[in-house]
Amino acid sequence: MRRITIALGAIAAIALALAGVASAGGTQAKLELRKTSKGTILVNAKGFTIYAFTKDSRNTDRCVKTNGCATAWPPVTTSGKPIAGPGVKAALIGTITPKHGVRQVTYAGHPLYTYIADTHPGQTTYVNFLQFGGRWPALDAAGHEVK
Repeated sequence: MRRITIALGAIAAIALALAGVASAGGTQAKLELRKTSKGTILVNAKGFTIYAFTKDSRNTDRCVKTNGCATAWPPVTTSGKPIAGPGVKAALIGTITPKHGVRQVTYAGHPLYTYIADTHPGQTTYVNFLQFGGRWPALDAAGHEVK
């Protein structure tokens, strides 16, 4: 039983570390826009695609409650007020606290994520990908899903 507890603790630590990577080291998250093959979409400060999850409801992260989901789709987190880059509507940016006091960034009510398999800025290979019982669209500046 103790080994299971230790293993689960290690998995949780890895997931939290990956979530920190999504927010550029636990600092203020910055949302930007980037032109891609799917259109102009939200990206993080490093240019990586930001995703929504179709199983989420407004300001509610359902990924965190699904085994393995937050490891594959780390939430975009912030330790301060998120920053809106040019063209990003600051009024649409918010935060929620789905688990363990970590502040997850939202846009137009959509909890935001990155994807662990994205390997370079502007990649759109996984936009509208079906995984964990829902799709993973990107978002445009108005907060609409991009498929």
